[in-house]
Amino acid sequence: MQFSIRIARRYLLAKKSTNAINIITGIAVLGIAVGSAALILVLSVFNGFEDLIATMYSNFNPDVKVTPAQGKTFTADTVMLEELLALEEVAAVTTSLEEVAFFEYKDNQDFGTLKGVAPNYERVVGIDTTVREGVYRLKDGEKDFAILGLGMRDKLNVNVGDPFTELGVYMPRRSQSRGMFSRQLQPFRRRYIYPGGTFVIQHEFNNEYVLAPISFARGLLEADANEVSAIEIRLQEGVDSRDAVTQIGTLLGEGYEVKDRFEQEAAFLKLMQIEKWLSYAIASLMLLLVSFNMIGALWMIVLEKQPDIAILRSMGALKTTIRDIFLVEGVLLSLLGLGIGIVLALGLYAAQKYIGLITVPGNFIVEAYPISLRFMDFVTVAATVVTIGLLAALPPALRSMRISALIREE
Repeated sequence: MQFSIRIARRYLLAKKSTNAINIITGIAVLGIAVGSAALILVLSVFNGFEDLIATMYSNFNPDVKVTPAQGKTFTADTVMLEELLALEEVAAVTTSLEEVAFFEYKDNQDFGTLKGVAPNYERVVGIDTTVREGVYRLKDGEKDFAILGLGMRDKLNVNVGDPFTELGVYMPRRSQSRGMFSRQLQPFRRRYIYPGGTFVIQHEFNNEYVLAPISFARGLLEADANEVSAIEIRLQEGVDSRDAVTQIGTLLGEGYEVKDRFEQEAAFLKLMQIEKWLSYAIASLMLLLVSFNMIGALWMIVLEKQPDIAILRSMGALKTTIRDIFLVEGVLLSLLGLGIGIVLALGLYAAQKYIGLITVPGNFIVEAYPISLRFMDFVTVAATVVTIGLLAALPPALRSMRISALIREE
């Protein structure tokens, strides 16, 4: 194999007798370089969006979320919360209670989700950093305040700066008295709360959620003092979330679902992964089509080197040795194109990262397309390019095996 590599390297660097071979080889290497850069950049853009979405979700979704396996709510007493907080992996614990509600502000009405949160909610998620109007404040003395998603604020036309107009919140009663001599209660409970601020996270959250004190939500739901729909947990820095999920699940036992941040949005993230690898497959198909130039270049090299191959055969070289020379030649051409492609991709990455060559149209959370490089992407692209190079080199390599040895005439 060492012999095949040395010959292939010599063929790669040697000047060809026909200028057309040099041109076709150069075009093949350039095509591989552009295709390799495209593969790296496709993965990098999807990585950038994954990181961006993970950051946005981290401002609303906790590191770990505990929900009931059945039903909507469960009881989380002080003992349970203290046991969770005592775990080495856990940094902070809070509770929340959410339910669909009907909201009314002046002449505007809409449905949404009321999420009642505990006073230490901002210690678990970064919700306070996402407030764009007003301030993150849930209570001021006896006054309750709501923090609305940007979409909910727009749909209800809420004026956050108006301290005199309250937001009406309606929720169905859990039970109604229908006795013969009792007056039928109203089917909805209604309470009022002051708009205190607007948060901006992600379209789904912005258009659906209104945050309020958990005591306000319990009052509307006629819930018990320890009734919650979820326990939300922030982990210590550097803790593996899967290990923490296992520890928390073991502590709580059966009857609870314990999910890390990615499992909480599993469907959306899986869809992103499908889109990512479909895009990668399309770019790989483009690279496979470009590899036909390499087939042509290697085929012409085989034809040009027929006398050399005949001499090698007459000197005792095996057919497999001749085949390996051109297989290695294909790999070397692929690696040369890959190296140029990596340099090109790094240059475009730096330009996008620090200058913003391609901007995002419309009013998006970022001005330019996010991009992020990961080491495993280079490994994946390198494996793809080398595999395509081997496939492209196979037909010329098989052709070279059919060249006969040089026969000396007496």
